Amino acid sequence: MIIKPSQNFCGQIRRREFIHQLGGGFTSLALTGLLGQSGFFSQAQAAELSANPLAPRIPQLPAKAKSVIFLFMYGGPSHMDTFDYKPKLYPLDGKTIPIKTFGRGGKKNEGRVVGPKWKFKQYGQCGKYVSDLFPHTAQCVDDIAFVHSMTADSPIHGSAMLMMNSGSLLSGKPSLGSWLNYGLGSVNENLPGYVVMLDKTGGPISGAKNWSSGYMPASYQGVVFRSQGDPILNLADKNGMSRVQQRSLLDYLGDANHKHLQGREDHTDLSSRIASYELAFRMQATAPEAIDIDKEPEHIKKLYGMDEERTEDFGRKCLLARRLVERGVRFIQIYSGGAHNDDNWDAHGDLEKNHNFHAGNTDKAIAGLLKDLKQRGLLDETLVVWGGEFGRQPTAEYAAGTGRDHNSYGFTMWMAGGGIKGGVSYGETDELGSQAVVNRCQVKHLHATILHQMGIDPNSLSYFYNGLDQKLVGVEEIDPISEIMA
Repeated sequence: MIIKPSQNFCGQIRRREFIHQLGGGFTSLALTGLLGQSGFFSQAQAAELSANPLAPRIPQLPAKAKSVIFLFMYGGPSHMDTFDYKPKLYPLDGKTIPIKTFGRGGKKNEGRVVGPKWKFKQYGQCGKYVSDLFPHTAQCVDDIAFVHSMTADSPIHGSAMLMMNSGSLLSGKPSLGSWLNYGLGSVNENLPGYVVMLDKTGGPISGAKNWSSGYMPASYQGVVFRSQGDPILNLADKNGMSRVQQRSLLDYLGDANHKHLQGREDHTDLSSRIASYELAFRMQATAPEAIDIDKEPEHIKKLYGMDEERTEDFGRKCLLARRLVERGVRFIQIYSGGAHNDDNWDAHGDLEKNHNFHAGNTDKAIAGLLKDLKQRGLLDETLVVWGGEFGRQPTAEYAAGTGRDHNSYGFTMWMAGGGIKGGVSYGETDELGSQAVVNRCQVKHLHATILHQMGIDPNSLSYFYNGLDQKLVGVEEIDPISEIMA
């Protein structure tokens, strides 16, 4: 009996829906294999429908990068105090001027200018101006492409973070890492394809929504590694159960779960649970070696700042990220900042104290990561992304103090490696840094660039849900930022 699909478009049964309606368990898997051999499915579709939802898939485009490391500066770093040099701001410090801004405090037509609190110097052959906040990262500018004209649709942390991570202001959408794992699969079946490392102070305001798989199967969601102690708990068996016994138990559970799954193929939580059990079993043999950074040479640990108390934590995460990309993990996101207010880059009060603290915690590790990847020949195939959910305003938020409000009208993000040009700057904000005015880019353009460099056409990558072909970049045709591509 053929069951009519619950979701269709103009009465047409899609291939994905067809197989979902045929029945689950081992029978459908066998049928999938036969249909794949007969040419009913493309190679990519056959991989999608195989027993392993993270089976490797062939990129649609020539891939420049194999992995992404996203360094997320939660809270919104100030672009004009870091990488977007605005010399005209210095003499205006303390003066009230007419200027349109929009932050958590609403829309304003004037404000008191807060001049940059750090000096800028030129670095590298490209002569890029970088603030004294990032003296180590400044040494790597010839490998970095700066995008100074980023914009977002919200100046509020929760929704802006969701947009940066999932392309939407609303929750329930798959995150960027989930899209990459869906589109490409994983090249290492013994490790998660998508890893998240949070700040030791806690997670971001909108929590797990930022690494969720949304309406996709849970297999594609991010796996959170602990910020302190062992990144992964319970890898070693504490009950004296042998590998053979564990394998036998998993097979028994798998048989029972697959039988229950028959006729319930839309219950992705169950199929993902089956996959997670198998992954956990394989990780017991593989993950301990992958996360053991203590065996790294001392000079490498020092390069990442692990010899200093304030830089040890972020440095450890960056070094672990390098070890993971070496072992085929597709997407790794590392958070700088957690919880609220000065626990992250959200500098509403004392800007100097806030940014000195967070930049000082991360700068050496970021530079160490770039240098280490480069000397190992990995930077060419690893795309490193730096930035927050938005920037900050050139004016003060309050009547007194140096704090800046949120700014989604214009801010800076940068990318390095993975087929990205080095030593270039793209786009501009106005002379005060209040809004993007030249080559404005939206978050979706950043996502399109990342997907493209990973070998995915951002306008064709889709997931059929709720009667529509859903896309990370939305329904409109979106071009990547070609000007920064090598």
